[in-house]
Amino acid sequence: MKRLIIRGAARLAGRKARSVFWAAIFLASTSASAEEALPPVAVAAHLFDEGDSARLTFDLSGPVEATARPITDPDRIIVDFPEVNFQIDPSVGRVAAPRVGALVKAFRFGLFGPGKSRVVMELARPACPVKVTTKQIANGAAPSRLIIELKHCATEVFVATAREANPPPPAPAPERVGSSVAAGPPVIVIDPGHGGVDGGAMGERGIVEKAVVYDYALELKSRLEESKKFKVVMTRNSDAFVSLGDRVRIAREANAALFISIHADALSETDVSGTTVYTCSDRASDAEAARIAERENAADNVGGADSRKEKAGVADILFDLKRRETRAYAHIFSRGLVAQWLGTGRLNHNPERSAGFVVLKAPDFPSVLVELGYLSNAEDVANMTSAGWRAKTATAMVGAIEHFFAPTASSSPTTGTPADALAISEKLRPGDPSRGAPTHAP
Repeated sequence: MKRLIIRGAARLAGRKARSVFWAAIFLASTSASAEEALPPVAVAAHLFDEGDSARLTFDLSGPVEATARPITDPDRIIVDFPEVNFQIDPSVGRVAAPRVGALVKAFRFGLFGPGKSRVVMELARPACPVKVTTKQIANGAAPSRLIIELKHCATEVFVATAREANPPPPAPAPERVGSSVAAGPPVIVIDPGHGGVDGGAMGERGIVEKAVVYDYALELKSRLEESKKFKVVMTRNSDAFVSLGDRVRIAREANAALFISIHADALSETDVSGTTVYTCSDRASDAEAARIAERENAADNVGGADSRKEKAGVADILFDLKRRETRAYAHIFSRGLVAQWLGTGRLNHNPERSAGFVVLKAPDFPSVLVELGYLSNAEDVANMTSAGWRAKTATAMVGAIEHFFAPTASSSPTTGTPADALAISEKLRPGDPSRGAPTHAP
């Protein structure tokens, strides 16, 4: 089989290009040695896939110790090592059209947690790691090459190796629902989607969802703090991977009063545009909402997190009532946000939708997921990367949050009763004429 080679170094040519490349990596290693606290820098990635074997390499400014293991559902190879500063275009890991018989479909890399980096290799066929090494690129110099070698193996061998390398996670504690509102200002938890090894959707010109939504989250945080009416907590404060479960846990530990997850989507169609607000439901409002939820719920798999979970038990007979109440309040906030957004930003033709988003399922607090727009649409990309647009729409979102918590608002979760919220939610079912908010900004 003809060897498939994918290169992630900068597109340089000739002797001058090689000089620039080596100058960059030696400069990075010199800087790193000057300040030992700085992590090594990765400047290039190369994938060599021969079908029966594959080799993925990263050129680094210094050596790292790495481990590799297989994991199932879906089949992947997870490579963990200390923090590395990846100065590589993430699109290098996308294999446009893998050859028939190739082992690797794609690979991703990034920060997995404080002081930890991860590479995730998506497999087209079962393969087991046979060697992970770091070698000096030049004798007596710090620059090193991380080499991950795979070999095709039988399915039963892959599954057995993955089972041995990944013991079952402990069963979660029974889910308990708080019954009191904490003193002090309402806590708004902002959840910038994706991060680290999970880049999310990708758009034209190398635009990556994780960066777009993080910039927006920082703007929203700033605007909320300026109001001096709320305490703000972020689920991530850097380009780091955070599992879906940890995002909910962070919100719970912060005693969240409202959870807002920020995302952006991408489609093959370039004419679909506008902002959409999603709430949680057991059944998706439409096929598009189901697709979005399926993609977002797979974030843990993308990041290489263990997706095996035991179903938590219900520890309170009021659990269902509380869940219905918080979902009702989420619908109320969603409707108010759409109304505030109107005239400020462009809305999708169907701006209020619902589906079974894992990150929105906590019964403790109202939760919404806001898709700012589509990275596949040029106008949406121009908006989402504009500081002016972020400021304008974040201000509108703050207005919706202030109205939601206003003491005089009948829909306020700080003053309403479960019966009030449930009664209102009955009027907010999909297709109800009372929903009739306009869908587009003039």
